[in-house]
Amino acid sequence: MNSRHFLLTLLTSAALLATAQAAAQQQRPIRLVVPYAAGGPIDVTARVLAERVKDSLGTVIIDNKPGAGGNIGADAVAKAAPDGLTIGIAATATNAVNPWLYSKMPFDAATDFAPITQMVRVPNVLVMNADTAQRLKINTLPDLIAYAKANPAKLNYGSGGNGSAGHLAGELFKKEAGIFAVHIPYNGGNPAQLALLSGQVDFNFDNLATAAPNIRSGKLKAIAVTTAQRSSALPEVPTVAATLKGFSIDTWWGLVAPAGTPQDVVTKLNQAFVAALNTPETKTRFATLLAEPVANTPEQFGAFMKSELAKYEKVVKATGAKVD
Repeated sequence: MNSRHFLLTLLTSAALLATAQAAAQQQRPIRLVVPYAAGGPIDVTARVLAERVKDSLGTVIIDNKPGAGGNIGADAVAKAAPDGLTIGIAATATNAVNPWLYSKMPFDAATDFAPITQMVRVPNVLVMNADTAQRLKINTLPDLIAYAKANPAKLNYGSGGNGSAGHLAGELFKKEAGIFAVHIPYNGGNPAQLALLSGQVDFNFDNLATAAPNIRSGKLKAIAVTTAQRSSALPEVPTVAATLKGFSIDTWWGLVAPAGTPQDVVTKLNQAFVAALNTPETKTRFATLLAEPVANTPEQFGAFMKSELAKYEKVVKATGAKVD
């Protein structure tokens, strides 16, 4: 075999090997890390999208890694190879609240992730025990604020624990409204809701998906939603911002890859998941969870997460809440 023929054979073999490697890489499944337990809204929405993108991205395997307020799963994504084969969920807690709540974080929320797209926005809602609201003649947010100012320290509110979304929303509300209400932390959202239903506390800030059944049954009275705009799930309920300008605090989550993931890979992931988010089937399924799909660009999601991180720094520091 002459050298020219040998070189041609070598180049052909190398090209075939590269093609085979690329094909093998393409066939490998994508791991989508959900930093919370299976069965919750974040897990369900991730599974819905994993099914929707299989034609464009191939198999997407959900890997639930709960613990430490979501930090364990988020850290697994931050430390994964930036090859597009590991992506994960970034949420209000992991990427906006926990960095200020935990004294030691295993990852840097500002620099360790490449944003792909936001997925979901879920409104929180200020709810009162319906009997309490009727007894105190509170029908609107201005009514609640006026009562609190006229009756200092008589109101209390519950939450799922120090540093929880309900606690932070409650403290921000108190600060913006210029009122005082005693915070009563419970060991989780369900005990907090039971305390509200039994009249042990006067109001809560709760996830709309959790509160909706009791709102519909008349056991709870929805006073206001915490999103900047009214929720399509409760269009008759005004926003807190209608009374307290600029108030906006809700639950969100989206998709991120490890920092350093090539831009073309991020773009491909973004296009696939945005297309999935915009399908009527996805919107219908998310509606059953009272979750509003949000599809945007990596740049938009990155800017949003940056603003949320800055916002929650002030909120968490104002509460003095610490987990460790």
